[in-house]
Amino acid sequence: MKQTISRFFFIFSIMALVKLSTAQDPSTMPDIDTLNYSANCPQKDIFDILTKEKLHAPEIPSRKVRAIILPLIAYSPATGVQLGAGSSLSWTIGRHPSTNLSAGSVQVLWTTKKQLISYIRTSMFFNENKWFLQTDWRLYLFRLPTFGLGTGPSDNIPAIPDNPDFGSAPMVYEGGSFPMKYNWIKIHNVIFREVEKHFYAGIGYHLDHYYDIQDEELKLDSSSIIITPHYAYSTMHGFNLKTYTTSGISVNFGYDTRDNIINAYKGMYINASYLYNFEFLGSSENGSTLWTEFRTYISLSKRVPRNVLAFRAFGSFKVSGELPYLNLMSNGFDPINSSGRGYTQGRWRGEDFVYGEAEYRFPISRCSKIVGGVLFANVSTASNRDMGVPLFGYLKPGCGFGLRIMVGKIDRTNLLIDFGLGQMSEGFYLQAQEVF
Repeated sequence: MKQTISRFFFIFSIMALVKLSTAQDPSTMPDIDTLNYSANCPQKDIFDILTKEKLHAPEIPSRKVRAIILPLIAYSPATGVQLGAGSSLSWTIGRHPSTNLSAGSVQVLWTTKKQLISYIRTSMFFNENKWFLQTDWRLYLFRLPTFGLGTGPSDNIPAIPDNPDFGSAPMVYEGGSFPMKYNWIKIHNVIFREVEKHFYAGIGYHLDHYYDIQDEELKLDSSSIIITPHYAYSTMHGFNLKTYTTSGISVNFGYDTRDNIINAYKGMYINASYLYNFEFLGSSENGSTLWTEFRTYISLSKRVPRNVLAFRAFGSFKVSGELPYLNLMSNGFDPINSSGRGYTQGRWRGEDFVYGEAEYRFPISRCSKIVGGVLFANVSTASNRDMGVPLFGYLKPGCGFGLRIMVGKIDRTNLLIDFGLGQMSEGFYLQAQEVF
C-alpha cells in the first residue's frame, strides 16, 4: 500500500513539474506568436513520416468517411496478446458546417488466452446535431477471472446460502481469482434528440445475454465443497448458474460541448441514464440501474492546444430489483472499456461502482507533435451489499504514464501505449483512440 501511494505521488510530482515547465501564461503571449507557431509547426501524423506526400487517413469519397484499417497486435493483462484487425472511422453526416464529427470503431481479435473479442461501436451526430445515435454491439467468447464483489478486504467470505444437498461436507472459500469462461452478446442502442443547444434527451434499448458460463473453481460434488463468489451471489439472488439475460429500456440525458469526440482538447460531456430491465422483454429478473458520467477537458496553451488536462468520473448504481453477477459494473467494462488502468479487467466489481481519473496530455515532438505523452491517475470503489462492504469504504488507486502516436491528424486519432500501476498490480496496454 505504502509503495503504491509513493508511486502515486511520484507520478503527480512529475506531472506538476512538466506542467510548470511547459505551460505559458496566455496573457504574455501575443496572438501573432500563436498564429506564427501554428503556421510553422502544424500538427502532423505518422503518414507524413512514412511518405513524402501529404497523405492522411484514407478517405472514402462517396461517404466522406476517413478510415484507418490496420492489423492489430495489442496487449492487456486480462487478454494477453491480441491478434486481429480493426478500423478507426470518422465521418460527418449532413452538410451543415456546425454538424459534429461522428466516430466509430470495429475490431475482431483473437487472444493468446483463447478469447474472441469482436465489436462495433459508433457515435453519430446527424445534420446540425439535431439527432445523436450511440450503438454498441459485441460478441465475446471470453475467459476471464473474477475476484468477488466490492473493494473491501480480499479475505472476506461471501454470504453462502444454506443448501441441504451439501450435507456435512465442509464449505471452503478460496480467496483470490476465480477463472471463468462465458459467452456474451451485447446489443445497446440509444437515440438522442437535441432539446436545447448541446442538451440531449433520448431513449434506448439494452440487451446483454450471457451463456455457457463455466465457473471453473466451483466444486459441489466432492468431499470438500469449494464455493465461488459467482455461485454464492447467483444462488442468493435467484439466477441460473449457466445463463442469464438483461433486457430493458433506458431514459437518457446528455450535455456535450466537446470540440472532438475522438480526442477532445476542450469542452465538457455529461450523461445520465436510468435503465429498467423487464422480465416481459426477456430479462431473467426485473431490476434497474442508474448511470452517471462527467468528463471535462481543459487546454493549457493557446499555442499548443494539445496540452490538455482531462478529467473523468462515472458511477453505476443498482436502484431496484436484481442484476446478474456478470452484469454488475466492474473496471474495464464501462461503455468504452477503458477504466482501471493498473488493474486487470474485472478486478473490482460491485452493485455500486464509482470511478474517477485524471490525465495530463502533452506533445513530446516539439514541432510536429506526432509523438505525445500522458501522465494519469485513477481511483475505484465498489460495494458488496451482501457482505456489508459500503461504497467509498475502500479506495483502490492506480497511476501511470504513456505515449501517444498521432495516426490521423484530421480526426486526431492516436495509437496508445500505457503502463499502469495499482496496489500489488500492474498492467501494459496497447489500443487505438483516446481512453476517454
